[in-house]
Amino acid sequence: MEFLVMAYDGKDAEAKTRRLQARSAHLDNIVALKETGVFINGGAILDNQGNMIGSTLYMNFESRAALDLWLQSDPYVTKGVWIDVEVMPIRLVPPM
Repeated sequence: MEFLVMAYDGKDAEAKTRRLQARSAHLDNIVALKETGVFINGGAILDNQGNMIGSTLYMNFESRAALDLWLQSDPYVTKGVWIDVEVMPIRLVPPM
């Protein structure tokens, strides 16, 4: 089942530092998910100045429960980067 994850970073003074510290581990996690077909695509949400303030991810998990289990272990969650996370089931258009 496909999902759109929209995850917003904290807005406190340390938010950018937390993101940068957790980024490598988060991206390693994403690479592993890409290899298994779970991660479809995604990237950073930017503010008007080009600063990263969140993330969007297109994911393909067998269920919402499986996605929630992954979220609990992602470094951006465990390290307090993502503060507000929205998950929506979606259906992507097949590549043309």
